[in-house]
Amino acid sequence: MDDLLTAREVGEILGLSAGTLANWRSLGIGPTNFKVGGRVRYRASSVNDWIAEQEHDAVG
Repeated sequence: MDDLLTAREVGEILGLSAGTLANWRSLGIGPTNFKVGGRVRYRASSVNDWIAEQEHDAVG
C-alpha cells in the first residue's frame, strides 16, 4: 500500500511551505493530491513521480 502524506510532509520533502502547496492546488499544479475526510493527502509515489518529472524537464 502506498503511503499517504500530508501537505506539511510534502512541503518538507520539497522545501516548500504548506501555503505554497495550497496555492499550487488552487492553480492545478504540483503533485497530484486528493482529500480523505476533508483533509488533503498526497500519495508518496505521486510525489516521487512529480519530482522525477521536474528533474526530466530541467535536464531536457
